[in-house]
Amino acid sequence: MAHIAGQSRHQATLFPEVLDEVVAADNTVRVIDAYVDSLDLAELGFSKVEAAATGRPPYDPGDLLKLYLYGYVNRVRSSRGLEREAGRNVEVLWLINRLAPDFKTIADFRKDHAQAIIAVCRAFIRFCREQSLFGAELLAIDGTKIAAVASRKQVITPEQIKKRDAAIERKIAEHLAAMDEADRREPAPAEAPVDITAAIAALKAQRETLQRQAEELAREGLKQKVIGEPDAKLMRTPHGHQVAYNAQIVVDAEYKLIVAFELTNNGNDQQLLHPMAVEGKAAVGAREVTVVADTGYSNGEHGARCEQDRITAIVPRAETVNPRGKQYFSRDQFTYDSESDSWRCPAGETLSLYKTSLTQKKKEYATKACSTCPLKPQCTNAEQRVIVRDFYENDRAAMHQRAMADPIWMKHRRELAEHPFGTMKWLMGHPRFLVRGLTKAGAELALTVLSYNLKRVINILGVPALLRALQPTPA
Repeated sequence: MAHIAGQSRHQATLFPEVLDEVVAADNTVRVIDAYVDSLDLAELGFSKVEAAATGRPPYDPGDLLKLYLYGYVNRVRSSRGLEREAGRNVEVLWLINRLAPDFKTIADFRKDHAQAIIAVCRAFIRFCREQSLFGAELLAIDGTKIAAVASRKQVITPEQIKKRDAAIERKIAEHLAAMDEADRREPAPAEAPVDITAAIAALKAQRETLQRQAEELAREGLKQKVIGEPDAKLMRTPHGHQVAYNAQIVVDAEYKLIVAFELTNNGNDQQLLHPMAVEGKAAVGAREVTVVADTGYSNGEHGARCEQDRITAIVPRAETVNPRGKQYFSRDQFTYDSESDSWRCPAGETLSLYKTSLTQKKKEYATKACSTCPLKPQCTNAEQRVIVRDFYENDRAAMHQRAMADPIWMKHRRELAEHPFGTMKWLMGHPRFLVRGLTKAGAELALTVLSYNLKRVINILGVPALLRALQPTPA
């Protein structure tokens, strides 16, 4: 019995008479087409929406935006990859009407319209709100580190500069010693001293470069800088330290849609609870909202700000440990008395307030009894034990108590926030930005967030219902 046979590739066909017949009515590409057509691109900040009367006609920004959105939905992010798809992919042929822009045109569009692309993603979030897809009661906040373009080898710090400068000094000293040794021996070939001289000159040039870099760090007040990618920072990630950005999202509990997002170069999340919670609350249009986040967001001052903005924050604090070692009492073994504003230690002594720092917003407590205390070996190896209390400690404790009162909150957080990031990293393939700079990388994050939300809404509403919702309302 013969196999199922196809048609000869040399057979003449009318494929297709109408390209629209090839794209199914419920194909995702039709949603991308309808969504971009529903936007006011000029208002969002795109250039060349209206072609000039003279000169070479430009590409319609709507067509290039459709191409990028299709690419990110289908895990094709590079401009060269999109150029290939435009020449061979039937869906893309349909989407942009057989246009064939070159990779440079495609890359420049993303580079030149970063803010406008971010606005396109926020516009889709508003569309989701208009479709009543947000529960607007519970939000989850989370962040992840996504690698930047630059290599870790491009990171400079004052410590690294000192080490490299010392290494160059040793190299120069070795070369000079070698030249002195050669002078004491028989004459060497003429080119040998020239080579050493050139090497010394190159090392001195490197040292001058290091000195300029050290001056730049001191002048800008920076502890680190990434050459070629100054917006990025060296951050701790599950895969070790990487040059990265910190991507933040806020997820609504109803359908796990992302309602707010930001890209920052903060290495940790301690200063991000309140701004992300406010942005999420505004996006869902609620008067009051509850937000959950992990221990990295534990910040009493931000908890107080959330309360003022009618946001109930549920954030556990990290386990309290003594930084000097596990053999010493942790702060949890000391009891705070709010009436007297003092602490009682495990030995029963009272630690009184002796220092207040308005700039650092903290108080410090100590007692003179440490020197004769029999429990001091279990408490500290310093002259006396000092307890530090933040001005907003009560607000931080309140967030922690809410989290500990019911384990369901942290379960909700994991279900809501970790699922979107998993899908987004899958959409990115190798989760790494392709462009340099915080704003441009933010546009890449926006395209990924939009792709995730678009796929979610298609699963929720279906393509036909979504196409009807995107139809312009009659005047």
